[in-house]
Amino acid sequence: MLNLVVLIQRLFNIYEVLIVVWCLMSWIPMRGGGLLDDIRGAIGILVEPYLGLFRRFIPPLGGVDFSPVVAILALGIIERLVFSLIL
Repeated sequence: MLNLVVLIQRLFNIYEVLIVVWCLMSWIPMRGGGLLDDIRGAIGILVEPYLGLFRRFIPPLGGVDFSPVVAILALGIIERLVFSLIL
């Protein structure tokens, strides 16, 4: 049981890191191919559907997208709810 809890916790943490990495990589201009663009595309495939849920309700303010911040906070709340149900 403890191994399952640790696994779930690590998966949540990895997903949070992927969101942060994707946000940081979005500041780097695309060059039309290459390894960095492939990595950004792969991470985007993983995080865009989740971030899209929040982008529907949170418009960019002053050209800054705050949906990743809210998405990470929501992920933390979901993680706490899952652990309260497991333990």
